[in-house]
Amino acid sequence: MIDGTSSTALVRLVRDTALASGVSAPLITALPGATSLDDDRLRIPLATLGRLWELLAYSLPEGTAGLRVAESARLGSMPAWDYLLANGVDLGDALSESLPYHRVVTAAEEHFEVHDRDGAVEIEYRTTIDDPRTSAAVHEYVLAYYLRRAREATRRDIVPAKVTFGHAAPPDHGPLVRAFGTDRIEFEAERDTILFAAEDAHVPLPDSDPRLAALLRDHAGMLLETSRPLPDWREHFRIALESELDLGAPTLDAVAARLVLSPRTLQRKLSEHGTTWRAEVDTARYQRARRLLAQDLPVDTIAARLGFTDDRALRKAFHRWSGHSPGRERRRLTRTDRFVAPADLGREIVRS
Repeated sequence: MIDGTSSTALVRLVRDTALASGVSAPLITALPGATSLDDDRLRIPLATLGRLWELLAYSLPEGTAGLRVAESARLGSMPAWDYLLANGVDLGDALSESLPYHRVVTAAEEHFEVHDRDGAVEIEYRTTIDDPRTSAAVHEYVLAYYLRRAREATRRDIVPAKVTFGHAAPPDHGPLVRAFGTDRIEFEAERDTILFAAEDAHVPLPDSDPRLAALLRDHAGMLLETSRPLPDWREHFRIALESELDLGAPTLDAVAARLVLSPRTLQRKLSEHGTTWRAEVDTARYQRARRLLAQDLPVDTIAARLGFTDDRALRKAFHRWSGHSPGRERRRLTRTDRFVAPADLGREIVRS
């Protein structure tokens, strides 16, 4: 389920533009998923994208934040979407064929439509963001982005037949006039749209490749099927803890650094989730110890892998966790390993 989420590519684009525009880095890194943008199959909460837009919109003059993001959106910055728009019989065809895959870049909740207006082609967009200044920046970005892609795909300096915005005109709308190449911009309209004249919308795209277009649509469909939401914070923490456990004895400072948090903030967030650093480390070590015991590894080897100083330290900790020794646990696992699925290991209550 990827409803209520956005692509890592779009979040990365807005985040990087915000940082380059002087938005405070700590404000950005505190947002869920704002530092987890390397996997294109990961989906970031729409709330994170909305907050990034808000930070950017209020850091720049009205009427410029959206344009700043569009200027940063080089072709390929959102590859799963950008190249779909450049492949079709013509611009209108490319937009219509791409429409079903719009969720590869943003949320289904964001309203996006392509209309045929007697041969002309109109793009309509409506964001779910309520804040007027922020939503204005989003709409200005979206329409400027599609104009940029249209110019790149057709290799023509297209001037839109009409641009409409639902928000009021900014104090200085000169940047918008220059970006769109026209003063045919209507503010306080019913919808946010950009209209491409028929002679621009239906000129053959010089670099279009029908076979490539089909492959790109297949890729977009596969990306939608395999995408997954960002793990919740507790799961995100445990992934970081497991990564440190792979290296030996996990420390609060090291796990906090992976999460881009201070150690104090990490302890506070753990407390908010009803747990402690000690309890989480004990649980992770206990579950991993049981998995390693099932593999028939020597206890001293397991102790080293879990970051204990020696096997005696592991035996003491294991008795505290379970009430018995590692040897007894191994014998129990040996008797039951044919009947217990790996996912069931470690489900019993851990005493800390």
